[in-house]
Amino acid sequence: MKRSNAVRLVSTKNMSREEWLSVRGGGIGSSDAAVAVGISPYKSPLELWLEKTNRQPAPDLSDNDAVFWGTTLEHIIANVYAERTGAKVRKLNSVLQHPDYLFMLANLDRLVQHPTDGSGILEVKTAGVNSAKFWEEGVPDSYQCQVLHQLAVTGKQWCDVAVLIGGQDFRIYRVIRDDAKIADLIRREEQFWQCVIQDIPPAVDGSESSGKALASMYPADKGEVLDCTEDTSMNKLFSDYWAYRQQRETAEDQENLLKQRLQERLGFASGAVLDCGKISWRKSKDSTETNFKKLTAENPELVARYEVSKPGSRRFLVQIGGA
Repeated sequence: MKRSNAVRLVSTKNMSREEWLSVRGGGIGSSDAAVAVGISPYKSPLELWLEKTNRQPAPDLSDNDAVFWGTTLEHIIANVYAERTGAKVRKLNSVLQHPDYLFMLANLDRLVQHPTDGSGILEVKTAGVNSAKFWEEGVPDSYQCQVLHQLAVTGKQWCDVAVLIGGQDFRIYRVIRDDAKIADLIRREEQFWQCVIQDIPPAVDGSESSGKALASMYPADKGEVLDCTEDTSMNKLFSDYWAYRQQRETAEDQENLLKQRLQERLGFASGAVLDCGKISWRKSKDSTETNFKKLTAENPELVARYEVSKPGSRRFLVQIGGA
């Protein structure tokens, strides 16, 4: 596979957030890569497609605490990496573009000149204590995808991922260029970008993000009832859906039965220690709630002052048999 020499598309040094988002919208950035190929745990390809086709704006994460601390600590983590490795790091205030696959963009955390390993990339991450388990076997898949995207754009041979976990556990992982994986990544990203260019939505994937995207695309119905009695594929979809739903309900019934049997055995006990785990059944603290029905009946004028309009949402209902 031919290695690329990245093109500096545009400087980001004095760029506003709106300008940066506009540039990023013109291609697939490294943080989009895992989403575009369907391995992000947070966002679906369909939701990303809505953003890239300007059907909905990218979420504003400026008030997100995790994003704030990640940005605030980036410089510190990069400096610690430099001290511990002896490498020189520098920030590159530019959006880079693959010279052959122009939709592939990258905005690097740092470029690295290592004393023994030559030129590479540094990707800086922060993670909470609860996320530590995802780093035990190396860089999580979604971040590996991000790094491979950067290696594809820049033509570099390696990228070090420096992560600070829980504010005190500092780790460095190295991801080596793998041309076979990069070729597959480019192929899958190109498929997604064709969906953007041709204005064809990618397939749904069953995720919560995909469901939200569908609700955004089709917020209201038009009252039409489709006659799909002769539509083989639609009828198979419905049959498969109903079969899985029945299996789930049967499993839930069995789960509830077993839970109740455990509760029956506990009686007044707070919990139990078992050879394979623990169970508990504790009473929560008492709480209070407002009786809005009574409040509305006795003080309708007061309640009316605080009423707000809430748009309706579509409900998906199923009926077996004829109408």
